[in-house]
Amino acid sequence: MTSATPTTDRPFGLVVLDMAGTTVADGGLVEQAFSAAARRLGVQPGSEEHARQLAYVRATMGESKISVFRHLFATEDQARYANTAFEEAYGELVDGGSVAPLPGAREAVERLTAEGRTVVLTTGFARVTQDAILAALGWQDLVPLTLCPADAGGRGRPHPDMVLAAFLRTAAVDDVRRIAVAGDTSYDMLSGVRSGAGIVAGVLTGAHDRERLTRHGATHVLGSVAELPDLIARAEA
Repeated sequence: MTSATPTTDRPFGLVVLDMAGTTVADGGLVEQAFSAAARRLGVQPGSEEHARQLAYVRATMGESKISVFRHLFATEDQARYANTAFEEAYGELVDGGSVAPLPGAREAVERLTAEGRTVVLTTGFARVTQDAILAALGWQDLVPLTLCPADAGGRGRPHPDMVLAAFLRTAAVDDVRRIAVAGDTSYDMLSGVRSGAGIVAGVLTGAHDRERLTRHGATHVLGSVAELPDLIARAEA
């Protein structure tokens, strides 16, 4: 959806939501897909190297996956090979029915939309994986815009690029302070803070705990994204 003027007079007219861990439960598929990708590069589960790499994957949940693989492997070719293998493995797991909406997530998106807000879904996965998740959930038409790192110049979280791409491409608000961001990782929080969003809400349904979310800039910490519409309503009161 594109507009030359803001589409709503609500103070928080643009809401940017992470997917896995925030609106979507994937049952640990990231770790499973990572192990499959690492195995293709000779890193065997149970080895010290696998444990070291898996610890890094857990610590950087929310970051663009190609960036994670660039850190873990020595060359760009290895990183790209691992990223492709990861996306293939994750897609197969998604097709197997291993993803589901987190409780109240769809209802929260529908309420926010009914209130005149524009909701955008973002991810650190590649577009093919994001589309597979949306299809598995039946969410292809749930929101007007979904973004992956490639849609924002290639830089994923913790950079603010996807939030700012949502701001520019929807024209839903005329001030970044009228953006609300929600996610489950420290990288989501950093991305929201760096974008200038007025609300940067951490949720406790995913990778990181309250202390870590707060330390990386969360303005609020919620039990789940289902609480976000009420938080926004209180902020506007």
